[in-house]
Amino acid sequence: MAKIKVDLKTIYSTGKVTYQGKSLTLDDVVDLMRSSRDPAELKALWEGWHAVARPMRNEYGRLVGLANEGARELGYTDTGVLWRSWYDMPPDEFAQTVERLWTQLEPMYENLQCYVRARLNEKYGDAVQPRTGAIRADLLGDMWAQSWGNIYDLLAPKNADLGYDLTPSLVKQNYDAVKLARTAENFYTSIGFAPLPETFWSRSMLVRPRDREVDCHASAWDIDDKNDVRVKACFRVNADDFFTAHHELGHNFYQRAYQDQATLFKSGANDGFHEAVGDFAGLNALTPNYLKQLGLIDEVPGPQADIPYLLRMALDKVAFLPFAVIVDKWRWQVFAGEVTPDRYNDAWWALRTKYQGIVPPASRPSDAFDPGAKMHIASNIPYTRYFLADIYEFQFYRAACRLAGWSGPVNRCTIYGNEEVGARFQAMLRMGSSKPWPDALEAFTGERTLDASAVADYFAPLDRWLTDQNKGEKCGW
Repeated sequence: MAKIKVDLKTIYSTGKVTYQGKSLTLDDVVDLMRSSRDPAELKALWEGWHAVARPMRNEYGRLVGLANEGARELGYTDTGVLWRSWYDMPPDEFAQTVERLWTQLEPMYENLQCYVRARLNEKYGDAVQPRTGAIRADLLGDMWAQSWGNIYDLLAPKNADLGYDLTPSLVKQNYDAVKLARTAENFYTSIGFAPLPETFWSRSMLVRPRDREVDCHASAWDIDDKNDVRVKACFRVNADDFFTAHHELGHNFYQRAYQDQATLFKSGANDGFHEAVGDFAGLNALTPNYLKQLGLIDEVPGPQADIPYLLRMALDKVAFLPFAVIVDKWRWQVFAGEVTPDRYNDAWWALRTKYQGIVPPASRPSDAFDPGAKMHIASNIPYTRYFLADIYEFQFYRAACRLAGWSGPVNRCTIYGNEEVGARFQAMLRMGSSKPWPDALEAFTGERTLDASAVADYFAPLDRWLTDQNKGEKCGW
């Protein structure tokens, strides 16, 4: 099983796409898709990367069989039931909880999908993107159609300006990979966390090495359950990686917070908490008031900038929600034997169309294994944590802003430098997994249940605006 996992991850991390005579890494392809507005080029790049996953299908099927064998030895029906047992509730109840949360969020997502589809239709015409139905996956500026912020230029509200562009500001102020990480560290220390150890700076990988192939997917590591914490990433100077630096260091500060717990409790309250801590910091990192505090922008834009700001944020956060649901829904079906290897790809696209309202740019080959084009499938990493994190982070953020006495729009709140909020936050993190996650959640927020209303509250002004923009459109797919 270990060998299969290494083989699958190697196929993924060393995959190349040949395009116009050049051999491109995934980073290269992602960069091209971020800026390209040529549907033929986008289709070629999308199909090129998804072809990398084709050889994985048979080995993945073997991995599923071995994982299920181990799960049964531990007393679980299959690996999906094992994964769903990690959340302080019966596995079936957890699956119902995920569906309940999605039901809360689905109308807002459908509103966003409807708006985006209309703008893509205006850009590309009916032949490329029809005005109704699902959206072509390769047109959304992201290889996995999980984040749509890269096509903001096609979607920006008319006569509304965000007032700044973070990426050029970072470049102008001579940010590099180390400065991105130092700035992220400074956010945590400003609210009362101890600085990272010097070994973090000497042992982390912050840029792509020149002498070897690596998987550049950003991740954070705790080597000794104490102070040897590190980040593995290939940071580039842009707004996305400014966010990612704040996110990844969140894992390290969480790891250090629970370092005095017993060994069995040295983890997040659940795996969604670990992701949410970083996303919570990343949410703060992109607020205009925080950028002003750092000197990255000269003036905080007025209220007229709220809709473009929230739209940008929704293109990452709201667009991501259904994708975060289906990655493990697909695997739950696979582990349960409901989907056999010959139907892997069909079942994948059935879920993506049902939940996301997207379709591939063309019919897929009979031997395609498109799930494997996503790192977390190739590496067998559970994914529901990211869906939970999107819920938790907004619960954390709403609670933090209330603790800070913030009375304005939630999207303008910053807790930078607020040690009172930081003390409550650290109290939650220090618990690790020593208590059920509702106890940890309550320690910081005063709430004990997963509640997507915090997401709806944050994006409420945008949702009203989208409803107005979508008048006359046939929403849904």
